[in-house]
Amino acid sequence: MRCLAILLLSATLACAEEDVAGRFDYYLLSLSWAPSWCAAGEAPRGAARQSPHCAPGGGAGWVLHGLWPQYERGWPSYCHSTEADPSRSQIARLAELTGSPRAAWHQWKKHGRCSGLSAGDYAAAARRAYEAVARPAAFGKLTAPVRLPAGVVEEAFLQANPGLLPDMLTVTCKAGRIREVRICLTKALRPRPCAPDTVEDCELRDALMPPPR
Repeated sequence: MRCLAILLLSATLACAEEDVAGRFDYYLLSLSWAPSWCAAGEAPRGAARQSPHCAPGGGAGWVLHGLWPQYERGWPSYCHSTEADPSRSQIARLAELTGSPRAAWHQWKKHGRCSGLSAGDYAAAARRAYEAVARPAAFGKLTAPVRLPAGVVEEAFLQANPGLLPDMLTVTCKAGRIREVRICLTKALRPRPCAPDTVEDCELRDALMPPPR
């Protein structure tokens, strides 16, 4: 038992030493398809009820899930940071993109602290990254659910963003639905190839894509 305890402690200390705020290799920008995120069983408990993205008539399409620091292998999370936590107004500005203050706070706590940036700079970086990506307009015009190969979503993003290459993004699914488009960015927020462990290409040929509400 003592040996096991030492091993577990050593692993914990190694993780703690590795996950240092500001020490990472690149960012992963995650965009959620709001209608899938809002669907029953998809959104975290209570988050959908709080989010205007999920309100009938809101019309939300691709929304910010988060801007996540990554290692070339793995990723940091819940880092200790000397930066102050965001103010209510900073959380409110980030919530304009994430959909709710609860989601914005979670993104800061789990990922933003690991960026090494101040709360204001992290929110500004997330906004710049989100606004720099052209979201294909065709998906926002859906009026009924459609089933399509996930590759169609990837191709639409590549066509809308000439600076992107296939190895710079990945499309994910969950519960048979198109869930997210994830784009790999340098620390300067420029597109770059994704590390292998970031790629989660959905291979469904009949993924459900519900329309904006």
